[in-house]
Amino acid sequence: MYDEQQRPDNGPLAGFTVGVTAARRADELGALLQRRGASVVHAPALRIVPLADDSELLAATKELIDQAPDVVVATTAIGFRGWVEAADGWGLGEDLLARLRGVELLARGPKVKGAIRAQGLTEEWSPSSESMAEVLDRLLDEGVDGRRIAIQLHGEPLPGFVESLRAAGAEVVGVPVYRWMPPEDIGPVDRLLDAAVTRGLDALTFTSAPAAASLLSRAENRGLLPELLAALHHDVLAACVGPVTALPLQARGIDTVQPERFRLGPLVQLLCQELPGRARALPIAGHRVEIRGHAVMVDGALRPVPPAGMSLLRALSRRPGWVVARAELLRALPGAGRDEHAVETAMARLRTALGAPKLIQTVVKRGYRLALDPAADSKYADA
Repeated sequence: MYDEQQRPDNGPLAGFTVGVTAARRADELGALLQRRGASVVHAPALRIVPLADDSELLAATKELIDQAPDVVVATTAIGFRGWVEAADGWGLGEDLLARLRGVELLARGPKVKGAIRAQGLTEEWSPSSESMAEVLDRLLDEGVDGRRIAIQLHGEPLPGFVESLRAAGAEVVGVPVYRWMPPEDIGPVDRLLDAAVTRGLDALTFTSAPAAASLLSRAENRGLLPELLAALHHDVLAACVGPVTALPLQARGIDTVQPERFRLGPLVQLLCQELPGRARALPIAGHRVEIRGHAVMVDGALRPVPPAGMSLLRALSRRPGWVVARAELLRALPGAGRDEHAVETAMARLRTALGAPKLIQTVVKRGYRLALDPAADSKYADA
């Protein structure tokens, strides 16, 4: 799906691995990440199931045609188009469009506006923030007591939104155009989970609350939820497109980052700031060395490093300039067993990968140390 060779070596995300859980627009998000240097692991945590033959959608459509709502809220472009297409299939398309021409039509964002206008309709208002919270504020400010409001659902209920309207006296009609379901092939999700819990990912991106909930549910089913939560607490950054998306993670105590604008571009820009800021940068043997997820930047040049080498480098960087014993380094190697010769082999490959053998010094009969520059040596010695 993604071409590793097109990943720029000097992008802000070079050396980092980012997991993509999106079902929709995954190609677009993956391409944005790769153009900035990231390695991308894609595993849709759910799939979208259209409800063109669903009795619920048919019943809601007939009800709205027979009894006009005061307001219709369109939340997604794909959902609005799907609704009109389903109505056409039932022979109700023209009746539905005629009904929508006579009501207050609100669009959550520009893509929904485009879908509305493609049907020859005109929205009355759309929030600049593309936030359902702003839509809710407008409706509540207008007053909804006794009004009938139809909401095209995202694929799952919007409990805070719907409950707030009902508490203010509105009658709310849900229009379920599509639903989220688990993916047909669970293999990629399991591989993504394995990568997360083993810290093979630097960040996980979420563009919908159902995707976040689905991933957590799969981890729980596999008995991996504690390990996943530990990874997200400490090592793997959870990046969400907006606050609604973050709710399932925050309910588990996970801190998330979110862009100010709830779009894919700002989400990627946020990762470009956050991930390099989390990387360890050290002055070693006259070079600037930045330790990233699966690679090392040496004086701005990206140096891919094998997993065993990264494990050794992280162990050395926890105490820069200090000697780390072979036995301790052996414990840091994944599946190395008891043979300290494995440390020597991995260390030789690490030095070759770094392209600057003098970055790591051998201390005879004791172990290895990073050759920290003298000016920095005293700083880290006091740490």
